[in-house]
This record gives sequence, C-alpha cells and structure tokens, in this order.
Amino acid sequence: MIRWRILLILALASFISYVLRTNLSFAAPEMMADLGLSEIQWGYVLAAFTAGYAIFQFPGGILGDRFGPRRVLTVIAVLWAVLTLATSFAPGKDTASTGLIIASLFLVRFLVGAAHAPIFPVMNASIVRWFPVGRWALPLGLSSTGLTLGGAAAAIAVPLIITWFGWRIAFICLAPLGVLIAVIWWWYSRDNPADHAAVNEAELDLIRYDRDTDSDSGDEAGQADWLRVLKNRDVLFLMLSYSSMNFVFYIVFNWFFYYLVEVREFSATDAGFVASAQWAAGAAGAALGGWLCDRMCGRLGLRWGCRWPVIIGMAASAVLLLLGALHPAPAIAVSAMVLLFFFNQLNEGPYWATSVAIGGEHAGAAGGVMNTGANVMGIFNALLVPFFANAFGWTFAIASGAVFALIGILFMLLVRADHTIH
Repeated sequence: MIRWRILLILALASFISYVLRTNLSFAAPEMMADLGLSEIQWGYVLAAFTAGYAIFQFPGGILGDRFGPRRVLTVIAVLWAVLTLATSFAPGKDTASTGLIIASLFLVRFLVGAAHAPIFPVMNASIVRWFPVGRWALPLGLSSTGLTLGGAAAAIAVPLIITWFGWRIAFICLAPLGVLIAVIWWWYSRDNPADHAAVNEAELDLIRYDRDTDSDSGDEAGQADWLRVLKNRDVLFLMLSYSSMNFVFYIVFNWFFYYLVEVREFSATDAGFVASAQWAAGAAGAALGGWLCDRMCGRLGLRWGCRWPVIIGMAASAVLLLLGALHPAPAIAVSAMVLLFFFNQLNEGPYWATSVAIGGEHAGAAGGVMNTGANVMGIFNALLVPFFANAFGWTFAIASGAVFALIGILFMLLVRADHTIH
C-alpha cells in the first residue's frame, strides 16, 4: 500500500502549497491598510500570482514528465519557502512610493505563482505512475482535499498570527513549511514504483494492470506528444471548461475573505472561521467528487463518468452563487457561499482524472495545459471582480460567477475522456 503513502505526502504538499499561496488573501485587509493600497491596486498584486501560475503550468507539466516528480517537487517546495519569506520584506509606505510597493509585491507574487505552478501537473505525473488505470479520480480528489484543508487552516491561522504579531511575522512563521515538505518528499518518494524498496510484487502488478508498457518514451516521441497535447481538441475543450469553473474558484480564493470583512462587515477573526468552514466544505466536496467520478466511470465509462460530477457541481455552484450574492440576510448568504465551495470542489477530481485519461503518459503536460487556461482566467478574475464591484456593486461582482459556471457545463459536454492521445 505504498502508493497510498505517496498520495498522503502529495496531499500534505498540496496542503502546504495552499497555506503558502492563500496567505496573501487572508492578509489582504491589514496589508492594504498598512501599505496604502486600493482595491484596484490590490487586484494587480493578485493578478501577478495568477500570471506566474498560468505561464508556468505547461512548462511545469513538461518538467514533471521529463525530470520526474521527485526532483521537481523538491525544488519548487524549497522555492515556496524562500518566496514566502521574501514577501515579509515588502517595502512600507514610509520608505517607498506606492508604485514601488506595488512593483515589489507584483514581482514576488509573480515568482510565487511560477514556483507553485508545477505542483498539480507534477501530481498528475506521479499519480498516473503510482495508481492503476481508471483509478485516478479518487487520489486526485484526495490531493485536492489537501489543498482545501490548507486553505481552511490558513483562514484561521493567518488572521490570528496577524492579530498577535502583524502580517510580516505571519509570513516569516509560515515559510519553513516549504522546506519541511521538500525534505519529506525527497526522502520517501520515487518516480518509478519498482524503485521503491517497500513496494512488493502484488502492488506492482496492480499498478501495471491494463497499462501500455511498450510505448516509445524517447525524446523525439515525447516532443511530438507535447505538440499533440497542445493541439488536441479534447484537451482544449477541457481547458475551457476548467477555466470557467476556475472563475468561481477565484472568487473564493481572491475575494471571499475581503468580501466578508469589507462588505458584510465581519471581524477579521470571525471572517477567518467562516472562510475556514468554506474551505473545509471544499475538502469534503473534493473527496466525494473523486469517489463519485471513479464509481460513475466504472458504471458509465470514462466519458460520462467524468462529465456527470462536473455537471452536478457546476449547476449547483451557479444557483448558490446567485443566492449568496442576492440574499440580504448575511447568515443565509454566507451559508450559501460556504456550500458553494463544496460543489465547486466536487469538480476537481473529475477534471484532473479527465486530464490524466486524455493525456496518458503525458498526463503532466495535459494537466499543465488545462491549468494554464484556468489560471489565465484567474488573472481576469483578479482584474474584473474589483472593476465590477466599483462599477456595479459587489452583488453583481459575486453573481457574475454563475454565468461562468454554466458555460463550464457546456464545454465539458464536448470533452471525450475516453479518447487518449496516442
């Protein structure tokens, strides 16, 4: 059962990655006040992360396929620690102009995005190597559970540390987590299950069952496959669907905590507990979505088995977004937004399982393409939501995500998960 231990470490890496990337969102009210930044200016800072994250998705997937998940994840985790520490040294308004403050935060957050970009394509590459064909959605869903639990932990821990010590100390305290996961992953993981001393023949036979072991793995063939990934119609429709879903995700990731504090007038600590409950709901949704996708794939086949959880999750997300945006009672609106994230994360396992099914041996590259488009959408979210809020109000800004959720369903209906790239 070594593959499940590998998955546990991957889930821990996902957890730490999200603690170290969501921290800025939970520090937003204090940092904006301390540094003298407006909502529009803060949107540029948020967009920097998603720009770096989007640009390095596909290269990150290629690195994972070419150099192996063990080396790539170790290196990027160390970078997470270094860049989290660098955030704490952003210049203040007493020593620098607003332009310099924005430029320094933009640069650091761009590099943070670039360093975090490879993690999920690398997870794709690792899970496709360690788990049997057709049993990828549950481990992928559980790895997404790790990320949502990381968001839940950060939602409580970051505001509390800031309340006690200030936002700069909060970043310093969190930085060592990156080094910790780098050490654990390098020590225990292997790129090939056969190279792990604790894997027995029974587990190897299970992992290898129904797997094509005769495919050409040379560099020339690999480069051709990367081109096929970029041109593949199913990968492109999957990217468009996942991008639409990610607009909803980034409403939560970028703006929900700020919305609670500045619009719904929650205290920072109360908003932290509400946001933590939302991320915890997402963790449950991610685990359930992976399990549901594997069950449906067993009964309906890959195509509809991967589609149905997304259809359910996106339709429910659209309804709950509208309820959360339009209902005047804060308790009902916030409860809808918490439940919204459960259904949003129900999609994660099915989407990533689809990218693995379509990508095959180059699952890392396929996942990189999918996540590139999704995080380009994150850039638009960081810029559009504050524009909508200033022009039309926060009700319109939050409700706009419902349109993207419905568009995501339409694109997913065009994706054929049972067509693997050859």
